[in-house]
Amino acid sequence: MKNKTFADQVIEFNKNLHYAGKLPEDFQVLNPYFDNPETMDVMKQFYHQYYSDSRQRKFIIGINPSRKGAGVTGVPFTDTKRLESVCGIKMKSARTHEISSVFMYDMIEGYGGAEEFYKDCYINSPFPLAIVRKSKNGWLNANYYDDKNLFEDVKDFMIDSLKKHISLDLNTSEVFILGKKNADFIAKLNKEEKLFDTMTVLEHPRYIQQYKLKEKELYIDKYVLALKNKNP
Repeated sequence: MKNKTFADQVIEFNKNLHYAGKLPEDFQVLNPYFDNPETMDVMKQFYHQYYSDSRQRKFIIGINPSRKGAGVTGVPFTDTKRLESVCGIKMKSARTHEISSVFMYDMIEGYGGAEEFYKDCYINSPFPLAIVRKSKNGWLNANYYDDKNLFEDVKDFMIDSLKKHISLDLNTSEVFILGKKNADFIAKLNKEEKLFDTMTVLEHPRYIQQYKLKEKELYIDKYVLALKNKNP
């Protein structure tokens, strides 16, 4: 039996993703793979396209998927626009534009393009499913750390998820965390579980697109230098 590729293992992880733990009132978890059969299909295409090998990669850790990014495509920081325009994978059942995806793919271009980037890096989240919170205006995106009880409820699932990702043979000597608040929480988990040697914190793509757009090129350079392990 031939060894499973990186792609096979990620696809298997995503196929088996299921959160059965408790949640505080007003929070819900969305599983895109159950909600839309096409999500499973395009996710498989993406990983077969970029990860059909057994290379060790750097691990970039987001927060949790948004409803319009990976919550639709099943691919972290990838909305349907960039999935089609950059990766050449068309999604028929949905059309999404996600602000973090815009920065991420501009950065990927600065890195050397999608093929080069995904050859070196793997992105996922400690809580790899979308979380939404009930509000007066319907359901809104939520982060796993938005509520103390929510974090406590999902913490064990997050640790288990990170360990499963690491078992893909990701490089644990340095991990790249997106978002300072996210990094504070990952640091707590890391202290308990000793998952990573060094944590390098990068500003979250959403924050850059919303508040630092004029300095976007500087942040792209910062990401690329950090990921290519070059001192500025």
